[in-house]
Amino acid sequence: MREFADKPVTEKQIGQLLWAAQGITDAQGLRTAPSAGALYALEIYVATANGFYRYIPESHRMERQSVEDLRQALYRAASEQESVLGAAAVIVIAAIYGRLAEKYGKERSTRYAHLEAGHAAQNLLLQATALGLASVPIGAFRDDQVQATLSLPLEQAPLYLIPVGVST
Repeated sequence: MREFADKPVTEKQIGQLLWAAQGITDAQGLRTAPSAGALYALEIYVATANGFYRYIPESHRMERQSVEDLRQALYRAASEQESVLGAAAVIVIAAIYGRLAEKYGKERSTRYAHLEAGHAAQNLLLQATALGLASVPIGAFRDDQVQATLSLPLEQAPLYLIPVGVST
């Protein structure tokens, strides 16, 4: 779904979406999405009108990275796709391939990180549906612009933008 009502999503809803993508599911630290070797190559972020946040799975909290509303810049980086601009929240999934590379090598680490991103995105999209929210996965964006907009560390590669909002 690419169109959203002009209403905010709640912090509780955002928290549930982030947990669905990478939340901790047991005392051993396993997460909601499978990861090669349980090395967890993903970082999850969310951009809202109130700022830009990084999800910290270990404490199930959002750590503020910026007070700016970065959704307009993400819209430009995503070839001006209206769903990015109209979303109450844009969730960003980024990969750190190096977390997997030592164990699996460069080729496999890239593949495994991409698989993990797919699992995490699907969990998030299913959770959005269960919460009655609209969402859409977007892979068409300029990586370098997303990286610069969000001030991501160089070792983090943005893989997905997932706009989320209240259904129209």
